[in-house]
Amino acid sequence: MADEADLAQAKNEYELAALLARRRPQGPAPTGYCLWCGEPLMDARRWCSAECRDDWERHQSFDSRHHQ
Repeated sequence: MADEADLAQAKNEYELAALLARRRPQGPAPTGYCLWCGEPLMDARRWCSAECRDDWERHQSFDSRHHQ
């Protein structure tokens, strides 16, 4: 039987998971390749470096301003 501490811990974990799910960045899903340069990635990242991420974001921002 769960005591009050167990119930409070479970509630905290549930609330934290809900908050984290809402704060996850929206955008393209990881593909296994850098979304900017195409470099293969071994994990669930979207870019191989901060530079590629920044270049991709600048390009997206430019496109959204100039193709409306």
